[in-house]
Amino acid sequence: MRSGRRWLAAAALLVLGAALAFVVPTLWGRPWSIDHFFGRVFLEFALERPLVLSQLRILEPYGLRFHDDDLDDFSIEFELDEMREAKQNLATLREYDRASLSPEQQLSRDVLEWFLATEVEREPFLFYDYPVNQLSGIQQGLPDFMINVHAIDDLRGADDYQARLEKFGIALDQVIDGLEYRRQRGVVPPRFVIERVQVELAHFVAPPPEQHALYRHAADRLAALEDLSDADRQRVLDGVRAALEEVVYPAYRRLDAELAMLREAAGEDDGVWRLPNGEAYYAWTLRRHTTSRLSADEIHRVGLAEVERIGDEMRAILESQGVAAEDLGQALRGLSADPRFGYEDSDAGRAAILRDYEAIIDEAQSRLPELFGRLPEARVRVDRVPEFMAQGAPLAYYNPPSFDGSRPGIFFVNLRDVREHRKLRMRTLAYHEAVPGHHLQITIAMENEDLPFFRRILPFTAFSEGWALYAERLAGEQGLQPTPWDQLGMLVDEMFRAVRLVVDTGIHAKRWTREQAIDYMERHTGKSRGEVVAEVERYVVMPGQACAYKVGQLQILAFRERAKQRLGDVFDLREFHDVVLEGGALPLELLERRVDEWILSKQAG
Repeated sequence: MRSGRRWLAAAALLVLGAALAFVVPTLWGRPWSIDHFFGRVFLEFALERPLVLSQLRILEPYGLRFHDDDLDDFSIEFELDEMREAKQNLATLREYDRASLSPEQQLSRDVLEWFLATEVEREPFLFYDYPVNQLSGIQQGLPDFMINVHAIDDLRGADDYQARLEKFGIALDQVIDGLEYRRQRGVVPPRFVIERVQVELAHFVAPPPEQHALYRHAADRLAALEDLSDADRQRVLDGVRAALEEVVYPAYRRLDAELAMLREAAGEDDGVWRLPNGEAYYAWTLRRHTTSRLSADEIHRVGLAEVERIGDEMRAILESQGVAAEDLGQALRGLSADPRFGYEDSDAGRAAILRDYEAIIDEAQSRLPELFGRLPEARVRVDRVPEFMAQGAPLAYYNPPSFDGSRPGIFFVNLRDVREHRKLRMRTLAYHEAVPGHHLQITIAMENEDLPFFRRILPFTAFSEGWALYAERLAGEQGLQPTPWDQLGMLVDEMFRAVRLVVDTGIHAKRWTREQAIDYMERHTGKSRGEVVAEVERYVVMPGQACAYKVGQLQILAFRERAKQRLGDVFDLREFHDVVLEGGALPLELLERRVDEWILSKQAG
């Protein structure tokens, strides 16, 4: 009997030792398998970001909702810890013998190495960003998340909604500390950025709590929960109102007070060249966003050439329609005022805009099987941008679906001004944001379970925005821009992206003033001055990002042309699209390698 117990004890220790030999390196050291390392990196990233977990909804199907009452950590210490973690993960990744990995593992390793190495290169510029800005600052992001992502499907979701509102004070105070930390290091946004945000903050805290968008949203969602008692419904609403009065509004006023102090230290120069070591910082932003090694000068020259090429094509269409096109900007502004291409400024007009976008997407959706072998299961819906954030939001944008299927992809349309939605440009916008653009690109990757999870969600701007701009061109090639006016609208948007190359590099590398940038964009795009000002101000707070669109598109088109030339009659457009999209977002140099390997495999037969 005693020997049997000793055997059981020895067996238990053996099992425990084996488990520890697997678990310890998987959680803290170098996992035996690189696939386990990929999983650990994603797990670390997600568990540290409750907002990401709620966005993805990968735990909720298993009844795990511990994260749904919490916000992300916006502290200085968190950012420093993240940098240390990136450096450690990069070092661990490089310990794996690349030659011993499968081809797909090698690609995953190279993707993660590119991402982590680029993050580590950011260390000298870790606090060079503007976490509060007029386009995508936390003061917009948190309320937008609460309304468009946080799920109030039951009483627990409602209680979590209140709990998150009660943590707005902590989050905004962390951001305020970060703003002050940046100021001490010479990083202050231009004065106009601060002034725009202050106007936004004043509007945010202006309504009584019961009329605030965050309260009204909770009230609407609670009213839709049929199994909720009146007592619970009122308790939650009382808590939401108290959170707004006692936490949210005071936190936004503290942020406003900090911005008032920053405004005194802010200047009028807009380019990041004015920051310490600003030229190196801008070179890093271009590398990160374009995933290329193109210099600012090279990108500027590409932009100038594209502006000339696209301008010639636009003039040809205009002249064929009897429109004088010597002054391109003036001709386009004239068309923008043409009532044929506009909508009535009324609720009926806004409803018509949404219906027309839906019809455009439905038509494109019906053509997808001709162009793609793999199609996503998730659908895309057209919604209006919430009114409280309309003034600072883009004309349109896309939010991806959740992994559990509870939320579709959403194409958000900003209806703050019906004059911004011109019929000759609506097709291009829908193709870019929905199908065959962002919705297709993002959801195909999300639904590809053969990829490591990090590759199903990792964004690379040049890939995603380059694909969306490629999708605009593809739609035109496939007859989805049926009239000359539609084709002109496609070129108007392509010109817009080419001008961005010139203007972004002009501001941040060539020391253009904001007025120089505005004048150049007005001259070549035909946009109103208000639209142009908003665009230029976007490039100021997101240096390098606007360059990714055209760089990515031109590269994807070049890869397609290379495949056509080398494969001849064997070239299959559907296969090419699947090769590009099924691997998830990739740095352009890795996408090029993937396409070249496909070409070789086709040639080998």
